[in-house]
Amino acid sequence: MYLPEGVALVDLILLSAASFMGSLLTAALGVGGGAFLITVMAGLVPPLALIPLHGVVQLGSNASRAWLSRSHLELPKLGLFSVGALGAALGGVWMIGLLSTDYIPLLIALFILWITWMPMPEIGLGRTPLGLISGGLITTLASFLVGASGPLVSAWLSKDAENKWRYTALFSSAMTFQHLLKILVFGLVGFAFLEWVFVLFCMIVLGYLGTKAGLALLGRLPEARFRTVYQWFLTLLAVRLLLGYV
Repeated sequence: MYLPEGVALVDLILLSAASFMGSLLTAALGVGGGAFLITVMAGLVPPLALIPLHGVVQLGSNASRAWLSRSHLELPKLGLFSVGALGAALGGVWMIGLLSTDYIPLLIALFILWITWMPMPEIGLGRTPLGLISGGLITTLASFLVGASGPLVSAWLSKDAENKWRYTALFSSAMTFQHLLKILVFGLVGFAFLEWVFVLFCMIVLGYLGTKAGLALLGRLPEARFRTVYQWFLTLLAVRLLLGYV
């Protein structure tokens, strides 16, 4: 079995199952599957591997949505967001060398509790050029620390009530670029992605299957009840991470 040192078969099964469930939740209910996935991963993989591995898995799901909605993409807005994101990538190299990776699960746990229980404001700064650049910078920097920056990007861009496809295209493309930058930066600083190829393959395949299953269940699940269960389950996962620092 092609598993990295310290990763057991049961860990691979749990990671693949989390990838499946995260994709299913996103497709069926529109809740934060990326946040769910990284919270589970934080208890199973080394802190150093957490952000880059999550970025690879999430790159696939966001890239597929970006491709399917590409005809609605406003390229100038994506370009402005990307300028800020590129600036953040330089800061990401600095942060990776400065911050102890042992604190990454702690930051993720606190971030998850924040986005789960605190109302996320519709910042809406993505409507101006300066807002798009600053959004790309700030949310990409956050992505290097907590991985699942989707809720921040969503709040920054603000949903386009008149054209959901236009919002989906911009959001998915921005997230795709963000995850791609993370992968490149972690690769440049020496993260050994090849050691995790088999794990990533399993997670990506199960994530694809989860998306298919979620789309099949779209509109068939009691959304309010599942959102409540999801909220508390995510909270328990975050608290479990926090207890590791007590």
